[in-house]
Amino acid sequence: MSGPLIVLVGPMGVGKSTVGELLAERLGTTYRDTDADVVATAGKAIAEIFFDEGEEHFRELERRAVREAVERHTGVLALGGGAVLDAETRALLAGRPVAYLAMDVEEAVRRVGLNTARPLLAVNPRRQWRELMDARRHLYEEVARTTVATDERTPEEVAQAVLDALELLEAVAEPVASGRENTSMTDQATTRIQIAGTAGTDPYEVLVGHQLLGELPNLIGDRAKRVAVLHPEALAETGEAVREDLAGQGYEAIAIQLPNAEEAKTAEVAAYCWKALGQTGFTRTDVIVGVGGGATTDVAGFVAATWLRGVRWIAVPTTVLGMVDAAVGGKTGINTAEGKNLVGAFHPPTGVLCDLAALDSLPVHDYVSGMAEIIKAGFIADPVILDLIEADPEAARTPAGPHTAELIERSIRVKAEVVSSDLKESGLREILNYGHTLGHAIEKNERYKWRHGAAVSVGMVFAAELGRLAGRLDDATADRHRAVLESVGLPLTYRGDQWPKLLENMKVDKKSRGDLLRFIVLDGIGRPTVLEGPDPAILLAAYGEVSA
Repeated sequence: MSGPLIVLVGPMGVGKSTVGELLAERLGTTYRDTDADVVATAGKAIAEIFFDEGEEHFRELERRAVREAVERHTGVLALGGGAVLDAETRALLAGRPVAYLAMDVEEAVRRVGLNTARPLLAVNPRRQWRELMDARRHLYEEVARTTVATDERTPEEVAQAVLDALELLEAVAEPVASGRENTSMTDQATTRIQIAGTAGTDPYEVLVGHQLLGELPNLIGDRAKRVAVLHPEALAETGEAVREDLAGQGYEAIAIQLPNAEEAKTAEVAAYCWKALGQTGFTRTDVIVGVGGGATTDVAGFVAATWLRGVRWIAVPTTVLGMVDAAVGGKTGINTAEGKNLVGAFHPPTGVLCDLAALDSLPVHDYVSGMAEIIKAGFIADPVILDLIEADPEAARTPAGPHTAELIERSIRVKAEVVSSDLKESGLREILNYGHTLGHAIEKNERYKWRHGAAVSVGMVFAAELGRLAGRLDDATADRHRAVLESVGLPLTYRGDQWPKLLENMKVDKKSRGDLLRFIVLDGIGRPTVLEGPDPAILLAAYGEVSA
């Protein structure tokens, strides 16, 4: 994809021009600013354009300037603060190396102040800034490959952080001060994704990057005296290392070892954790940390939700599935003999730390299993995910692939957008269950010996065929499901003789209403909808398409 090496987006006053010029100098290329292009075209300052012709006219000039620059400029490009409001602009930026430069409101007021040259912040800058960011923050995050915080950083430090985050010019680095180690990826390449608080819950952040465990004490805070680190048996050394580190920070830290994978999600394991917390004297100001895959974070969150009617918890997912699905959104739970996740609670974490280095040691089958949730996010909301996978399926199967961070971040953003609007699955959040109705039934039928992603993969093919047979989905998109899933090594079929059992399992699915089965299907890519009470003949025919 030709176009700019780097595109900078962010609010007014964040320093895009200064940082952009520094980046261009370091990369040996040219710098371009679409605000300057608009001024040159109009022959007057932006404030005058707003005053004389209005914001709508300015936005049209801006839209043209962005289109021209994105298509023709090959250096560093900075966009105006409101450019991302335009859907055409956001589409142009899809898949490009976009960095969102962020700052908090106090920093913004210090930088922007009462400058009347900023026409949208001319009266009450603090209040108007918050209103602008409420409207724009999710759009910046939508188009960005990475987010770089600029608070208390020099322009030079911000520029280096952008280079590190986008993995450009590895040979260029700030001189290392005497006696001080280079900070590398620790905090410079961390992407922060906001999850809004709803239904009385607090907002929190999902951090994606490297070497993130240093963030734990900040999330735990000073009020906590005790910390319980829940980890699976397979991560005994990691869990103990985290416990020791927290003990060194002054916390009374204990480690609670859980069985591996789905075997941890039982009432007996939860009761074992409650007993350990009781014996330790865990109070409401203390904190639980879940380190492991999706099953571990499900249990950690459930134990946190139920101990003393709710204590804080932090998720440290170590698998693709844990990062893009289980640790985000606050759905916690355990399994019963009757089905998966039927006992649980909505209890959002205080924060989520997705350290990408943890994926390097993940077995290939576990990594590929997690890809099912990423592909799901592509079909229900973000087709760029599908484009990236189709461009190099083999690379998508490994954490060493060039798009690993982007695929994970995009998937998290899809879920973040949904759960921020619907915490308790009263409506929109149901779309995240695409492929899961049959997938959960397969998992139960296999006594949870199948990997979650493998079961969901078959479930998505089934949902695509169901949508096609119901006249909702076109043939090409249904076939694309098979092609994308198969290209990364996910299964497409299940045993044909198991349909009666699977049908019974689906009747106790959480999405069912009374005797009506409900399925998430697609009207097209990015257009999920509910299919309620489908004809049994159509269900059988759809299953015939995935029968081995």
